[in-house]
Amino acid sequence: MKMNSKNTSNYYALKLKEIRRKKSESPRPSKSYEAWKKQVYSKFASMSPERKKEFRNTSGFVLKPVYTPEDIQDIQYEKDLGFPGSYPFTRGIYPTMHRGRLWTMRMFSGYGTPEDTNARLKYLLKHGETGLSIAFDMPTLYGYDADDARAMGEVGKCGVNVSTLDDMKTIFSDIPLRDISTSMTINAPAAVLMAMYVVVAEGQGVPLRYLRGTTQTDILKEYIAQKEWAFPPEAHMRIIRDMMSFSTREMPLWNYISISGYHIREAGANALQELAFTLADGFAYVDLGISAGLPVDSFAPRLSFFFDCGMNFFEEIAKFRAARKIWATVMKEKYHAKDPRSLLMRFHTQTSGVSLTWQQPLNNIIRTTIEALAAVIGGTQSLHTNSYDEAWALPTEKAARVALRTQQIIAEETGVPDVVDPLGGSYYLEWLTRELEIGAYEYFDKIERLGGVLDAIKTGFLQREIANTAYESQKELETGERKVVGVNSYVVKEKRPINILRIDEKAQRVQVEKLKRLKRTRDEQKVRRALEELRNAFLDPNGDTMPAIIESVRARATLGEIMNVGREVYGNWAEPPLL
Repeated sequence: MKMNSKNTSNYYALKLKEIRRKKSESPRPSKSYEAWKKQVYSKFASMSPERKKEFRNTSGFVLKPVYTPEDIQDIQYEKDLGFPGSYPFTRGIYPTMHRGRLWTMRMFSGYGTPEDTNARLKYLLKHGETGLSIAFDMPTLYGYDADDARAMGEVGKCGVNVSTLDDMKTIFSDIPLRDISTSMTINAPAAVLMAMYVVVAEGQGVPLRYLRGTTQTDILKEYIAQKEWAFPPEAHMRIIRDMMSFSTREMPLWNYISISGYHIREAGANALQELAFTLADGFAYVDLGISAGLPVDSFAPRLSFFFDCGMNFFEEIAKFRAARKIWATVMKEKYHAKDPRSLLMRFHTQTSGVSLTWQQPLNNIIRTTIEALAAVIGGTQSLHTNSYDEAWALPTEKAARVALRTQQIIAEETGVPDVVDPLGGSYYLEWLTRELEIGAYEYFDKIERLGGVLDAIKTGFLQREIANTAYESQKELETGERKVVGVNSYVVKEKRPINILRIDEKAQRVQVEKLKRLKRTRDEQKVRRALEELRNAFLDPNGDTMPAIIESVRARATLGEIMNVGREVYGNWAEPPLL
């Protein structure tokens, strides 16, 4: 199927029709399964009843007791699965996968002051971490300085505070940016944080073409799930467009968007919704790049993804496999990508935060291990394992080390990375991969009929889908239909079972004092000129905002000052009522 990307309003509907036709034309199932179920299975189940009347996974698929070749008769090996490193990449994007290179072990780090975070990063690097991942506090995530009234009580609490270029320099003090890959979980002010990173690299004498890492930048999932935006959707998308153009020109190794399903899942979505909504966002960013006049193969290879990994082991593995296949297929068929790299879905995985419990927190080590194992078997390129104490607070050094050791034990002791896609060929896994693929295309069709992702956000469709799923899941937990050990089953009374990390309240005082000192010593006239140039760039719909943002950072403008110019130009946005 070849279709022009400028005239593909019915692409997903046609794709669904193709898949369903193929499924209906597959050979009819033999009678062997029904005979076994009637003569063997049902008789035994009548004497020893099953635990439930009906088994479902988180995506709502009703599960049979056993899967056989009959369930995957419509799947053609080379067309639908293929070999690792070969289209459609269901089995892995590289031929050798983890046999050749282990995934990047990237622990989410950041708390308190930049000095605190610099020390934690060095600690993790010393213990074997192979990539940096920076978490920011709430004021930074929204684009406010530490001395803003909205920041009161939140500075350094859920991540590190970054208000100024000096803060960014401190985080990476004695850490050579040329030699390390850095991921920054930042969205609304992503362009500003990337600009700060660029200027820090310049100060270290590192050419931009050598910088490796990621800014998350995925504003669409903020409107869908996490709710940390600063401007209306169109304004953010315009700035992301400029980031794409700048990075494509100047930073060829930088992933300027990490399209994130993690926050969609943590907000209450199931695996199918995470898969579908994340990929729909990804295709929206492809459309954005094309609308900016960029050839698809000039920017698509630097798009990356970020997925959650929950507790339903096979469902998560199938989700990753379906994601690779769908991305490669749509990029080839709809967008006519020619560069093989444009077809590769490279993704980071983080184990599920919502699966962690504050009750019996050491049980979280087992949960994280199972989730990490699924991510590795599913073919992730990098992995963060949550710490057992994160339902209580940010992780202590001890808990973070255990989380890192979890990955290292999987890598070095289990033999799991020794074979590419080791569960490939499982009747159940292949059936489930195909069902998730079909379910995702059904969502794509619905979203397209609504006018695309932005319209689906503005009407509240995506948000309502997640809210309804979250409600049903919570209801299942409260009625006991869904069991969580230590929460509604195998409950024990316990005093506070662990020591937790406490963020010193001095973080706010320290950061505010730094801001005062900066504003006393910088060239205020230079700052005003830079911010005025930035305002002009924001006002010009055809202008390029990235050079103006970088110049504002060089002039020592703060994060809040830069973001406030955008707020004055663009205003704010409120989502529609969902109930």
